[in-house]
Amino acid sequence: MTLKEKLRLDKYLWSIRLFKTRTAAAAACDTGKVKYEGAAAKAAKNVSVGDEYEVKTEAKRWRIKVTGLLHNRVAYSEAIKFYLDITPEEEIQRIQYQAATFHTGKRRSKIGRPTKKERRDLDEFLD
Repeated sequence: MTLKEKLRLDKYLWSIRLFKTRTAAAAACDTGKVKYEGAAAKAAKNVSVGDEYEVKTEAKRWRIKVTGLLHNRVAYSEAIKFYLDITPEEEIQRIQYQAATFHTGKRRSKIGRPTKKERRDLDEFLD
């Protein structure tokens, strides 16, 4: 194995753009959000072609298979060539459902504080 074939897990996750910074990728490894064969993977673990990892980010729970080693961060269109997304269909549907039911912050009709008329009606009823 030559020196160029060795690649740390945190650097790989950063270079394929699953994490914004390498520090965030290392922190995810340290907190157990990156798993290899069901066990937590350390940031210094060497990545090999064919490895499968389960990665939990803020937005999504990924399941990826390494198809190539990428040592530097490149554009997204290039980075997606170095891994295969094998995320289960249920997880993808869950994310789409969450996006569809995203709360906009506006008060939904007939829920929340009563209107002025409803307060007057309540006061009459209680008196």
